[in-house]
Amino acid sequence: MTKSKTAALTAFLFAVLAAMGGASVLKGGLYIGKHEGDTLHLMQIVFRMADGQTPHLDFMTPIGALAFWPIAMLVKSGFGIGMAVIWSQVFAALIFLPVVVWLAWSRLTPWLGALFGLFVMVLLLALVHGEAQRSVSISMHYNRLAWAAAFVAIVAALIPPTNQDGRGRSSIDGIIIGAMICVMLMIKMTYFVSFAVPIVVALLMTGQRRALLYAVLTGVAVAGTITVFAGFEYWISYAQDLLAVAGSEVRSAPGEPLTAVMGAPAYLGGSIAAIVGVIFLRQAQVAAGGLVLLLLIPGFFYVTYQNFGNDPQWLLLLAVLLLALRDQAADVVNGWGWNLRDGIMVVAAVALALTAPSFFNLAYSPYRHFNIDVSEYAPILPRGGVHTDLQSLDLRVNRVDARIALDGNVAGLPAYPDRDEPLVFMGETLPICTVELGLPMVMAAMVRDLEDAGLADGKSLFAADVFSSHWLFGALEPMDQGAPWYYGGLPGIEDADYLLVPLCPVDQKIQHQILGAIKERGDAISVTEIRRTELYILYQLG
Repeated sequence: MTKSKTAALTAFLFAVLAAMGGASVLKGGLYIGKHEGDTLHLMQIVFRMADGQTPHLDFMTPIGALAFWPIAMLVKSGFGIGMAVIWSQVFAALIFLPVVVWLAWSRLTPWLGALFGLFVMVLLLALVHGEAQRSVSISMHYNRLAWAAAFVAIVAALIPPTNQDGRGRSSIDGIIIGAMICVMLMIKMTYFVSFAVPIVVALLMTGQRRALLYAVLTGVAVAGTITVFAGFEYWISYAQDLLAVAGSEVRSAPGEPLTAVMGAPAYLGGSIAAIVGVIFLRQAQVAAGGLVLLLLIPGFFYVTYQNFGNDPQWLLLLAVLLLALRDQAADVVNGWGWNLRDGIMVVAAVALALTAPSFFNLAYSPYRHFNIDVSEYAPILPRGGVHTDLQSLDLRVNRVDARIALDGNVAGLPAYPDRDEPLVFMGETLPICTVELGLPMVMAAMVRDLEDAGLADGKSLFAADVFSSHWLFGALEPMDQGAPWYYGGLPGIEDADYLLVPLCPVDQKIQHQILGAIKERGDAISVTEIRRTELYILYQLG
């Protein structure tokens, strides 16, 4: 790529960054339309880290520290959490921009480099996790960041540089690849496990052995630095959190089964496109590209399976890889009479068409966010001070709706015979009820009641529900070794002063699991009821 075309590419990507990032920043806050529970989970981790706590060592989470560290540092420096989230994405895009330009300059044609850079910038700057549902959400922001890192590392490894002017460039490639692998490792282990081996194979098969060496050295340096500051115990605790979640019945996989992600109607077209792409590359004598793409496909499926929403965002990368590898393809016709270079282009176009709804949803989410009417929104943390810059729709914050059982409780509606039996805990039969809307209001009301009763100041509680986010709303303290999102067991209960049993939880199955685990402990956990309201029962732990 010439200098003038490289400059034009840089200007284009900077314009994308300025447009998307600027639209987000200029709004002055973060206004979401769904996933308040996930947002409270994010807040818990960010505030803990801003207060000096370390993930895995001080609290349980399977998500790596890098997913939250930039936001936490901005919060620590005085930003409200809404603007901290937005600025962290802008800073990430600024870091990625020269990396993308380097890869495009050294490996891709100008238009393909622009397409690749556009995909990476959109992933980094979007204000929704994907899919085609239009509501703004910061939930699972780390998946987008990890995908961006995976895109960069895989393109760098599989597409060899066309500019071979000295060893220095190989070392830069290696540092980039090693850094991106570390990003995946420190954000979400799923990406590292899925793509590390194919990346190594790609580097070997494309003759980039020097880059592989520098990638390994970079990874060792990053891991060593983390170990120096956090200790070897950090890695042990990280592994323990991952194993606990992998064996959990609660959230080992948050969506469709793996077989559906590969073969259900919504996904089958993408799966077929990937397999056909491998076949065409092999027939066109692109041996390395075909083999590595074949190795990547299981990782594509597994990451999609592990991510909420099961959005196959790897289709963007598939299109870029096929178009880049097309230049290596022999101009031959296969047994069906198809020109393979044309066939590869068609498969790339199919991949882009299949992922277009998700991509365009990502791409224009900052503009939807910019145009919303803030009068329809309310702070998730009404007493949050500077952190009231993170808001959700007023009806989702302050209107409280619940799902209850009517059969067996209303005349003329006989009880459904296969309904789960109501849970009995400490002699109390808990109602069949789950909160559908207004979770922030429910938690805020509970905490205000505890404060009015003089039970909140300096105390911590273990909630029998998927979230123990109550401390965000007032004078309570977070549990040491607690879990911002419940994955199983009773993490942090030894540090808790209270057990709070919501009478209308978010997830009643999880409530049953938690209370069942407490029953199994027997006399090891002493519980004494000390307060009861229409929203909750509070037990003293001793």
